[in-house]
Amino acid sequence: MHRAVLFDLDGTLVDTAPDMVRVLQLLQGDRGIAPVPYDVGRSQVSNGAVGLLRLGFPDADDAMREDLRHEFLDRYAHNVCDHSVVFSGLNILLSHLEEARVPWGVVTNKPERFTAALLEALQLTDRIACAVSGDTLQERKPDPAPLLHACELAGVDPAESIYVGDSSRDIEAGRAAGMRTIAAAYGYIVEEDDPARWGADLVAANTKELAQFVLKAVNLSV
Repeated sequence: MHRAVLFDLDGTLVDTAPDMVRVLQLLQGDRGIAPVPYDVGRSQVSNGAVGLLRLGFPDADDAMREDLRHEFLDRYAHNVCDHSVVFSGLNILLSHLEEARVPWGVVTNKPERFTAALLEALQLTDRIACAVSGDTLQERKPDPAPLLHACELAGVDPAESIYVGDSSRDIEAGRAAGMRTIAAAYGYIVEEDDPARWGADLVAANTKELAQFVLKAVNLSV
């Protein structure tokens, strides 16, 4: 019996790739560089602005990449939720959890200013039990501290909680926190990576399977 569910944000709970990849493509276009294909950019979104800029500007030196990072974040701040949506079927899952009074929350490496704006735009702010961002603490995933902090905020025992994420660092953090882990194989995963090798308790191929896993874990049948 598990009593709480925590989600990574980008690529797990919310499809933010349309907005994040678009910012990268605009930066490339401004500099006369052919934009990366959307599917290629999508696979790097879980690595944030740094990962996307490495992909889009592989020859940039450290100084240029830092300038690009600031410009990327400034542009993204104005377009944080133009096309981002909760993944199909997961709003229904959240509603089932809420009806059963099972708290759910978000633990992400995304900076708080973007996390808060995104949750507000998606009308999730008043529904969430906790939200821990990449700059909430000094530690970030794969360190378990953000997950442990989220459990404390939600008033739940980590051993009775589930963490869902679409990267190996998510599963590493969840395991280190003593939580049950589910790998979201539908998320932002590069071609050479394999969620089955991350050591998660379960691997969800799609959001329908994720909902089934979560509902069973919290002893709900719908």
